[in-house]
Amino acid sequence: MSQAALGRVVTTIAAIERSADMSTLRHAVRAFAVPLGYDRFVLYAAPPPGDGIVERLLWLEGDWFGGGDEADPETYLARCPVNRHVLETDHPFFWTKTRRAGHETYRIVRQPHGPGIHGLQVPVFGHVGLVGAASFGGMSIDSSTDARLALTLVATAAFRTALSLSNSNTSPSSPSLSARELEVIRWVASGRRQSDIATLLGLSERTIENHLRRVRKRLGAASTAQAVHILVRAGELEA
Repeated sequence: MSQAALGRVVTTIAAIERSADMSTLRHAVRAFAVPLGYDRFVLYAAPPPGDGIVERLLWLEGDWFGGGDEADPETYLARCPVNRHVLETDHPFFWTKTRRAGHETYRIVRQPHGPGIHGLQVPVFGHVGLVGAASFGGMSIDSSTDARLALTLVATAAFRTALSLSNSNTSPSSPSLSARELEVIRWVASGRRQSDIATLLGLSERTIENHLRRVRKRLGAASTAQAVHILVRAGELEA
């Protein structure tokens, strides 16, 4: 990536992270992506593992189905099976969609080309695994390595900022956890084992497990991983 291109990425990410609302964030992303041929945008948060693919749409914009109209959330979710592929990979990937005889065909490809709508899907991962994804689409897109890397960085920043804005706007109630319980679950979210956490905090492993048991109960979580995911969505933990 050239120095000039890298500088543009850094400037865009800085603008995204300074965004006080979704309108400002969308403007920053559009300004970067449209010159690369991308004029369709999706950001969504993923639910805990096993609970589906999309928990909530943070941003949906553009003519995703080639009919000249903006896509609505229900139609997009029903007609875009490419989103399921984020459960099968930990890398950004290109896709292409063609329509023949009224039937839409999606394919995961190395390099999009030819007629149809093409795009780049970017999974976003956090402490709990997949936390969301971004998708950029267009009729004639830049699918170079530089564009893929740049859009991956921009997508990740956009997702995290959009999620933070969404959490702030919905004002979720803070889970009623003690300071110690939050400390323990934060160490778990960082990838530490219970034995390591016990050593770091000067507690027994049994005490750590008791803290985690209370956290799961208070949050109504079936597992510690789900408890972490709930706290991420509530803004108590970083994604």
